Amino acid sequence: MKAIYLDCFSGISGNMLLGAFLQGGVPLSCLKEELQKLHLHEAYELRSSETSKQGIAAIYVEVVEENEHHAEGTQEGHSHEHHHHRSWQDIRSLIEASELSSQVKAKSCAIFETLAIAEGKVHHRLKEEVLFHEVGALDSIVDIVGAAICLEYLGVEKVMTSAVNTGSGFVHCAHGLMPVPAPATAELLLGFPVYHKGAEKELTTPTGAAFIKALASYEENLPAAFAAHSIAYGAGTWDLPIPNVLRMYLGELG
Repeated sequence: MKAIYLDCFSGISGNMLLGAFLQGGVPLSCLKEELQKLHLHEAYELRSSETSKQGIAAIYVEVVEENEHHAEGTQEGHSHEHHHHRSWQDIRSLIEASELSSQVKAKSCAIFETLAIAEGKVHHRLKEEVLFHEVGALDSIVDIVGAAICLEYLGVEKVMTSAVNTGSGFVHCAHGLMPVPAPATAELLLGFPVYHKGAEKELTTPTGAAFIKALASYEENLPAAFAAHSIAYGAGTWDLPIPNVLRMYLGELG
């Protein structure tokens, strides 16, 4: 069966996943075309660019919002004021009402439900009551649904992951200053080996952790029965002493 192995030596995030999938063979045009089936109200552009992290060629993906209506006086495009705070119910309805395939819908909903349960546990709320802030923003919906689209395009049936480097330090979010890994990320990675090495940065995001929790199984090393035919790299945001990339092995699991 077709499988991927995620080597998370520098963490995992939504844009790192999409970058690796694109370098691994998913055409950007196909990803954009499928994402249009979501009928998102926000205007955005999905951008892909080649970059290098410590000498490793990788693809960096970003979702650029066209913020014509964001709050007056806001100078930064990533300000929280203009983000839509969606509930898990809102996101599920959005996905289910789309023309995406049943497989993409199922995987997207599974990842978001996993995320809602973790966020709910951290904030003492039922999953139905969880309001997503950063994670409910447009870019994370595109990242999660986009990853499900890529899995289907490549015919991937099995997802495996290494131990996960979460990073360390503190990160600013809608709830204030939070330790790394953020509480939802820590909750999602329970049961998976994690470590902190190389940078006082948030290397693994809740989006990346939810993808692993919902879809992946842990393998300490590449399984003997796994024959990799290619390797792809998705770039993260940071420039660090270690290459800030997600390494994805693509191949067949016997």
